[in-house]
Amino acid sequence: MMKDSALLVVDMIYDFIDGSLACLHAEEAIQASLAFIDKVTADTETDPTGVHDTFPILFICDHHPANHCSFAAQGGPWPPHCVAGTRGCIIHEALAPHALEELTFYKGEDPAQEQYSGFEGKNMAGQTLGEVLSLLDIKNVYITGIATEYCVKNTAEDLLKAGFKVTVLTDCLGYVDHQGHLDTLPVLESEGIRLL
Repeated sequence: MMKDSALLVVDMIYDFIDGSLACLHAEEAIQASLAFIDKVTADTETDPTGVHDTFPILFICDHHPANHCSFAAQGGPWPPHCVAGTRGCIIHEALAPHALEELTFYKGEDPAQEQYSGFEGKNMAGQTLGEVLSLLDIKNVYITGIATEYCVKNTAEDLLKAGFKVTVLTDCLGYVDHQGHLDTLPVLESEGIRLL
C-alpha cells in the first residue's frame, strides 16, 4: 500500500447488519473488511493514539435524530434506523477497536436532510471527512461498507469529484438488493472508480 492511502469503512453499524435495515452480505462484508485491515496493517507501526502511521482507518456512521425526514413516519422511504443513542448506530464490535473518535464521521444528523454520502460527515470536533483526509495528505481511498447502492456509491462518487483516487473493495460490501449491487458496480467503474 502507498503511504498516502487510507481505508474508509462506510456504515458498518448494527441497524444495517442485523437491525431495522439489515442488508444482504453484511456479515461477510465485515469479515472481508477485517481481513483487509489485517493485511494492510500487518507491517505498520501504531502510535500511542492508536493511529496506524501509514494506513489510517476512517469510519462513516449514519446517525439520525428520531424525527429524521428519511423515516416513513415523516414521509421518507425507510423505517427508523441508526437513531442516535441506540444500538443501531454503533459500529460492529469486531471493527470498533479500529475506530478512533477523530477519524469517525457522522452523517444524517440534520432532521430535514437526507445524506447518503459521508463526504461531508463530521467528526466530534466538527471537521468533515474531506478536511481530515486532506490534513492526513491522503490521495488514495479504499472503501468498504454498506450499502453498495446508496451510501457506498454516493460517498465514492463525492470522493472522486473531490480529486481522490477511489477503490471500492467489492467483497467488502453489503447491499439492500443483490441486483442493485450488481447494477451499481459497473456504474462506479464507468465513472472512474476502481473495483478490486
